[in-house]
Amino acid sequence: MQRALIAGALVGFLASYYGVFVVQRGLSFLGSGLAHAAFGGIALGLLLNAEPLWIALPFTIMIAVGIFWVRDRTELGSDTAIGIFFAVSMALGIIFLFLKREYTSDAFTYLFGSILAVNSVDIKITGLVVLITIFVTPFWQRWAYASFDRELAESDHLSVKRDDYLLSILIAVTTVVTIKVVGIVLIAAFLVIPAATSRVLSSTFRKMTVLSIIIGVLSAVVGLLLSYCIDVPSGATIILLQAVLFFLSMFLKSFKST
Repeated sequence: MQRALIAGALVGFLASYYGVFVVQRGLSFLGSGLAHAAFGGIALGLLLNAEPLWIALPFTIMIAVGIFWVRDRTELGSDTAIGIFFAVSMALGIIFLFLKREYTSDAFTYLFGSILAVNSVDIKITGLVVLITIFVTPFWQRWAYASFDRELAESDHLSVKRDDYLLSILIAVTTVVTIKVVGIVLIAAFLVIPAATSRVLSSTFRKMTVLSIIIGVLSAVVGLLLSYCIDVPSGATIILLQAVLFFLSMFLKSFKST
């Protein structure tokens, strides 16, 4: 339970921090696409009898880079590129699991999440990603600038495309380390809902980022404790709690406006 609380707080921070860029750039489908890309990597890891997350990490990073590579070199939108890689990754995952032949319960653990199953290695890996995120904090302002006005950022000679690749890689890494907490099915919600809630309540992007992190961390911790008390799946409880906060924020915003 102690490991689960630490992991939940760390993952809440990561998903909510990067979620603001996902929401602001209209890339909500990206979280779902990368989650299903991770499924392909996990299935390959199970087939090879290796640690699934170690295989899923480079696999998902390659998919994330591939999505933006296709977008930059064609006239296709991001959602189309995501949809293509989404389908390919799922198809590969299904084939890898079929080739595995024997039944494995690990696939269901990664699909639906099991935060109580995290170990000290998972926490160290997640902590390392948090440290990397802190290290690249100076990029926040550049990412925020490009999120609001991409053309103006390019005219100011910022390496927008390079920043896009870096951001996509970090979102991919966050997606993989989040799998143990909420599972592949719910990762997209974890990336989107806290950021969407903070966007409703915030007047600036800086406030949106801070509030998103607060919501993400608190909802992960409170949702875990709540799921423990009423004996229901933790990942789903966390997401439902975040959804409640989102609708409350909408109600609060509309009440203030009237």
